[in-house]
Amino acid sequence: MGGAAMSGRLEGLVALVTGGASGIGAAIARRLHEEGARVAVLDRDPSGADAAFAAFPADVSDRASVDAAVSAVAAQFGGIDIVINNAGIGAQGDIAANDDDEWARVLSVNVTGIARVTSAALPWLRRSSSAAVCNTASIASTTGLPQRALYSASKGAVSALTRAMAADHLREGIRVNAVNPGTADTPWVGRLLASADDPAAERAALEARQPHGRLVSPAEVADAVLYLVSPASGSTTGTAIEVDGGMARLRLRPE
Repeated sequence: MGGAAMSGRLEGLVALVTGGASGIGAAIARRLHEEGARVAVLDRDPSGADAAFAAFPADVSDRASVDAAVSAVAAQFGGIDIVINNAGIGAQGDIAANDDDEWARVLSVNVTGIARVTSAALPWLRRSSSAAVCNTASIASTTGLPQRALYSASKGAVSALTRAMAADHLREGIRVNAVNPGTADTPWVGRLLASADDPAAERAALEARQPHGRLVSPAEVADAVLYLVSPASGSTTGTAIEVDGGMARLRLRPE
């Protein structure tokens, strides 16, 4: 998945990245751009997007907003080949910690947002000879984490939706996969750490629970996404790459 081996692999393809103005989304957008893709970023606040990308305001929880932005991307670039459904929001607490409105809000962004964006892009994906979709799931989709009930439910749904989408669209030539990042060094995690009673101790705990002993970098997630949407993974669909330092699968003995 290194840059040298993949150089120019996305040349001429158009990639749409939701939540692409910061964090993991921004790293993905940069990586795809480095490999030759023409990148369009959709974000509620696209002002922070890299100047190398086309940026469009969009709220993935609003279908009219999504339809308008996706149409604008296709009109500007003449099509869409790759969709990265990365936009998402976090939630903390057990099942009693969030009211019905918050459940609806998080699921609308994290799950239904994927359906809104991808369905809007489908007419162009169907015309592409290199169509690929990658959804950002999470370690929370496969592993029970404390105080993440709503977030885990949403990301578990992303994993199931990824498989269903892959089955629905395989014969249309559209591959659909996901990445499952572990705890990554992102602005959202930074805000969680800042709000902790002891930010340094909280960061150390998050690092320690990942077997490789550190937070995942957004660039590492971006490299996995690059592989999944590139022609190099032409026989890969309906699966997920875990970028979590071994957290989902490994059980190391304490040192």
